[in-house]
Amino acid sequence: MALRDDGVHVDARVKDNRMYDVAVDLDDLAASECACSANRACTHMAATLMRYAELCGRPIQALANARSALKSAPAIGKPDAGRGGTRTGTARAAAEAPSLERNASEEGANRFAVPATAQPVRPTLTETELTEFSVAKWHERFEKRLGAVHPNIRTAQEAGELLADLQAMRPELPWALEQLFTLHALLFVLELVVKPNQADWRQSRLFMGYHTKIALDGLLDQARNLLEDKLALADDSSLYWHHLMGTADFLRTRMMTEEKSLGCFAALHASLWLHWLSPDSAGSAALYEKELRKLQAAEAALGTSLSRQPWKLAQCLLLLYLARDTEARSMIVRDGVNLKPEHLTPLFGVLERSEQWARLRDWLAETGPLLGSSRSEDLAPYGNYWAAVVAQLPEAEATMWLTLQEMLPYSRTVYEDALAAHGRWDRWIDLQMCMGQDPLSFRVTALKPVEKEAPEMLLPFYHQAVERYVLQKNRDGYKAATKLLKRLAKLYSRLKKGERWEQFITAFAVKNSRLRALQEELRKGGLLS
Repeated sequence: MALRDDGVHVDARVKDNRMYDVAVDLDDLAASECACSANRACTHMAATLMRYAELCGRPIQALANARSALKSAPAIGKPDAGRGGTRTGTARAAAEAPSLERNASEEGANRFAVPATAQPVRPTLTETELTEFSVAKWHERFEKRLGAVHPNIRTAQEAGELLADLQAMRPELPWALEQLFTLHALLFVLELVVKPNQADWRQSRLFMGYHTKIALDGLLDQARNLLEDKLALADDSSLYWHHLMGTADFLRTRMMTEEKSLGCFAALHASLWLHWLSPDSAGSAALYEKELRKLQAAEAALGTSLSRQPWKLAQCLLLLYLARDTEARSMIVRDGVNLKPEHLTPLFGVLERSEQWARLRDWLAETGPLLGSSRSEDLAPYGNYWAAVVAQLPEAEATMWLTLQEMLPYSRTVYEDALAAHGRWDRWIDLQMCMGQDPLSFRVTALKPVEKEAPEMLLPFYHQAVERYVLQKNRDGYKAATKLLKRLAKLYSRLKKGERWEQFITAFAVKNSRLRALQEELRKGGLLS
């Protein structure tokens, strides 16, 4: 908002589904204007009046009455034509109204952040300024573009509008500079989303509003996609190298003090070093050593406010680039942080892409037991890395089995998939029987490979389940037992052991001859004559 010098007009920008420019005439409300499509008095004008009244500390009615009285009163000191100079009625209104207008004008002058012009000149950035300025000055110019009152970004639409406004600040740029500018525009808007939640101790990612969460995830996806594109500069000889280093400083600072439930800047810091500053892009051993020293110095500087997990993982990535694997793994094992597969998969991915299979095998074997409390579905990428290693290093298979067995029962799904992939059906069946699994809970297609490659392995699995169903002593159990017995008949036939099947089914019927319901189900299934 801004009160013009005439003290009569209030200019404002009102946020609705988008921003609208409003000009309110306090002397003649009917003459007020708004950029919306209403073409009449609208909610945006009402919002402006309510805000103006709030700043003046008076109800809207009092302001309107005072202005009406002031407008209808003759000038003080002039005789009233109809009353022969008497001004007792109008004098009170005239005496009260100027005081109110003076207070409102003075308060508006002090409290309105926008300059008192209808169309203020908004800050922009030239290519020369962007080249010469540090990224910190870019963010200062972003702040000026917003004005003194920052919007609280709560929806993806608001985030998109602000991003478009920031992009309008710049001219056409060289591609490298445009990449860096776009990233910092995203980071600036991301901070506007994150800071209100991080400042409020009651807020966390879990309780963030749905639309705010959508906006946050959208900004993160855009930033990650941008970082995954190849950076258009190669080394420190570039004109924009100091902007890249400023970006690293910016993300490091926020990553180390970020609320752990958010993890936004930690993810983008990792993405920066995985892509734009990787050995395949603009990274170098000297740069990694320098960044390590900065991270290590932060521990003493930040103390208890340091977010230790992303701080340690950032060091591990740099140590991995420097081939100091033992030091990196010992840092993870020694600290005992609550690791999840998603924390380590970026490190595994670096080794997989560079086809360093022996190093990847050692990482998987040593870090696997630290992931023992993870859910089976979260461990699927971990299992995929093991599959890739064993495909390239067959001798690593024994290490894989030992590691996955050590991680049981959490690694059960990964272990089962590995057993099936390697045709270890004896172990696969033993695992199902130990876990008390029901053969009928598997889809027919899941058991097809076993029936084709090792059908004899299914015999004990089915026999055990039949006995369990009979012990239930109810009709449903008997029906399930009969269904499995029919599968057993087919298996014995395929194995050409029909005589053994006849001996079994006869003994089974005699053993359970008192269970009339079971006998009925067996007859219905054609298993007894």
